Amino acid sequence: MINQNSPIVVGLDIGTTKICAIVGRRNEHGKLEILGLGKSESIGVMRGVVSNIDRTVQSIKLAVEEASLKANVDIMEVFVGIAGQHIKSIQHRGMKTRSNAEDEISQSDIDSIIEDMYKLAMLPGEEIIHVIPQEYTVDNEQGIKDPVGMSGIRLEANCHIITGQTSAAKNIIRCVSKAGLSSADLILEPLASSEAVLTDEEKEAGVTLIDIGGGTTDIAIFKDGIIRHTAVIPFGGNVITEDIKEGCSIIRSQAELLKIKFGSALASENQENEIVSIPGLRGRDPKEISVKNLANIIQARMEEIIEHVYYEIKNSGFEKSLIAGIVITGGGAQLKHIKQLVEYSTGLDTRIGYPNEHLATGPVDEVKSPMYATCVGLVIMGINKTNKEEHKEVSMEEKNTPTTKEPTIKPPTEKRGGFFENLFKKGKEWLEEENNDKII
Repeated sequence: MINQNSPIVVGLDIGTTKICAIVGRRNEHGKLEILGLGKSESIGVMRGVVSNIDRTVQSIKLAVEEASLKANVDIMEVFVGIAGQHIKSIQHRGMKTRSNAEDEISQSDIDSIIEDMYKLAMLPGEEIIHVIPQEYTVDNEQGIKDPVGMSGIRLEANCHIITGQTSAAKNIIRCVSKAGLSSADLILEPLASSEAVLTDEEKEAGVTLIDIGGGTTDIAIFKDGIIRHTAVIPFGGNVITEDIKEGCSIIRSQAELLKIKFGSALASENQENEIVSIPGLRGRDPKEISVKNLANIIQARMEEIIEHVYYEIKNSGFEKSLIAGIVITGGGAQLKHIKQLVEYSTGLDTRIGYPNEHLATGPVDEVKSPMYATCVGLVIMGINKTNKEEHKEVSMEEKNTPTTKEPTIKPPTEKRGGFFENLFKKGKEWLEEENNDKII
């Protein structure tokens, strides 16, 4: 059963291998109801960054039209994902001195600190994409997660700031607007993926999300329910396909099919005598490829990607605090034996992340694949943001509306000093009466 009051939101994932649009809304049980899914081949994006505007616009139009037809809704506004090697993260501390210590700290105080953070001076060509408050300090009382309702003069916020290239962000928004859509918000893709596949318990315990896409591998590290570190590695599934193409001397489309159907991240799991026959070009003899040799090529590249990931984990300083280990998602998570290789290389518990937990049972089962985790996460974050803004608007309206009380009719009051005037008047009359009596 769909909740008719829930806003319909569209997530648009502009990836290196595919462009995906998902239309969804929350049902009455709080689960995400997928109304439509559209996807198209991405031919204008390289390593998460738009490299050809016109081609990307064509792909966006195809994906959005398909999603629009399936969902039977007109798509005007989308929540777009952003990734790429240019993404960086920094820690910064914001502070606000309040005028009255007796007044409670409100959400508007926190919002004003976050707004000030967006005004920070960045390097030329860079802009702030997200400001995520981590923890607060109220009058030297540290480690506060939610200061709303507390009293204090000095409010400080330790924030995780995510930056990216201005040109990359503008190119994404330009592509969206050229496709006849408006961008509701630009969201970092690993944040979106984490919304779709991570549980609150994992975020609290400490977990690393690895989203292996076509052009990039995105990383997000959580601890105590707070995001602690983000990074983007410029390697993904496409590099593995290129390695297979070069190593086996075959064309790219054949290399991609080989990777999907027979690929494995662990060469030791394959037999020496397993052979795959590839059709020859233009009447040439078929080519025989050893599955073990194929796995060796894939494992070598995957080990390199995992090495980069492990460096980021160590660099974050949370290597020893990740009780929930690693969660792998994205298209690359579908590679056979990837879980075992990651566990072997890092020594951390690993699972594959599916966006099932937040999804309601529906006709679009395809969405439950790890490759749609980012797009599902964009829809979830879009719904959360829309609901938050609507709630803020309602509370602002209530605040600005004057309270209308029943008018009470009061008896007319005497003017100040009226009692003495009357007394003086009566005294005067009494004296006059006395005098009159004497005259008679």
